[in-house]
Amino acid sequence: MTALWGAVLLAGLACLAIKLAGHVLPEHWLARPRVARVAALVTVALLSALVAVQTATSSGQVVLDARLPALAVAAVALALRAPFVVVVVLAAATAAGLRLLGMP
Repeated sequence: MTALWGAVLLAGLACLAIKLAGHVLPEHWLARPRVARVAALVTVALLSALVAVQTATSSGQVVLDARLPALAVAAVALALRAPFVVVVVLAAATAAGLRLLGMP
């Protein structure tokens, strides 16, 4: 338990240091096109990793349940430029329907 809190504290301090570095660094360093491109790609990568972990794992195990087809439906709806509310409702309805049919 102590190691967990140590990791949480360390991660919090790392986040604070990175945030402070953004305010301390000269603005022209952050205005470079390469830095802006990397920042955009890091955001997408972190969000993708979060979605993957939340969709395909449960209690540290890889599981294929109703969340995966729901994510696929949401991806198709987003590709078709559906409004976000419609995307969420379609994904929720897909997961609910599959669970009603007996899929875990």
